[in-house]
Amino acid sequence: MGQESGLVEKCGDMGATWICCAISVWLWLFWPGSSVGWGSRKEQLVDKIGDPDSIFEKMRMIVRYLPREFWPLGFKPDDHMTYMKFVNPVSGATITGEAGDNIGRGGRKLIYFKDESAHYERPEKIEAALADNTRVQIDISSVNGLGNVFYRRREAGVDWVPGAEIAHGRTNVFVMDWRDHPAKTEAWYAQRKRKAEDDGLQHVFAQEVDRNYAAAVDGIIIPAEWVKAAIGAHEKLGCDDTGGWAAGLDVADGGGDRNALAKRKGSILKSAEEWGERDTGMTARRAVSSCDGLGSIELQYDSIGVGSGVKAETNRLADEGLLPGQITIMPWGASETPIDPDGHVEPDDENTPLNKDFYGNLKAQAWWRLRRRFERTWRALNEPGFTWKRPRRAMALPRHADRS
Repeated sequence: MGQESGLVEKCGDMGATWICCAISVWLWLFWPGSSVGWGSRKEQLVDKIGDPDSIFEKMRMIVRYLPREFWPLGFKPDDHMTYMKFVNPVSGATITGEAGDNIGRGGRKLIYFKDESAHYERPEKIEAALADNTRVQIDISSVNGLGNVFYRRREAGVDWVPGAEIAHGRTNVFVMDWRDHPAKTEAWYAQRKRKAEDDGLQHVFAQEVDRNYAAAVDGIIIPAEWVKAAIGAHEKLGCDDTGGWAAGLDVADGGGDRNALAKRKGSILKSAEEWGERDTGMTARRAVSSCDGLGSIELQYDSIGVGSGVKAETNRLADEGLLPGQITIMPWGASETPIDPDGHVEPDDENTPLNKDFYGNLKAQAWWRLRRRFERTWRALNEPGFTWKRPRRAMALPRHADRS
């Protein structure tokens, strides 16, 4: 065995848990001394006698329906398939279950299956326990938002397909999409989606069927499907990068926060990078160096709080003649009043609210403008004949903002 961890990203009703239960029973039958672990967020999900929704009852059903020739010699179901524990009386192989924060506390395992692992309350505690428990973890789950351990592991992993080599040192990700289910067709999908829309449960449908991680998160400004549609959209829409260079720098505020620098030419994002340096002087120098050589470029930075250190460092570079002449440093104050406060949110529609009434500050205005750009891009790709007018005013810095 490669002894590498895996992750199963699935939509609902795919039978992933059943498959892993069957693998567990196979190991229990044919791998002498093997020790398989199972965990879930609640004990009743791991084992509830007589309830086929629980993991161990699924495995009892598998064993009971096997031809008796496959049962270990001397095997007695009532004695050897007890609550959250299977024992092979011949080989000593075991399957044991745990729940909640106790996952991983039961000793060394050949392999450990974590069911619905995106839904654990305190996944970090479980990870700490499992780190010394097994070399092979198999996370099985539907999606449940961004930022949890399951999502991070999935993003850091590598997609695996049948027949491919196992990736070493990485989590091997196996996707179970609804299209892989032999009984689910495009007609089934359309019917389920229509019902979800009628019931006002589009977010549940997106999470459980489309495996949309962002669908489970409240307060999403830009839907994930709009973001994905924007990748490479300029090629499909026939846009080019005509226009000047611009860059935006978000300065880290210590801890796990990271600096981010994005550069665009015209309307096309050319690069985005992040780094963990907390010294604002080094951050400023790195951003300037990254923008050097591109020609005339305006580098905007978040000047609130820790970002003030960027101004001090770029002023020093300018005073010492070390700031490239084609780079203009521009502070960006997120808490400032919106641009064109007496203008309308939609410049060509006087029925829309005034900017000063709709936006609390410049940051809110920038987020909404960005959302609208993603929305228009998505509509241009998905709605035949969709057109839009360019706003009369483009997003820019307030005129009263001081240049460094």
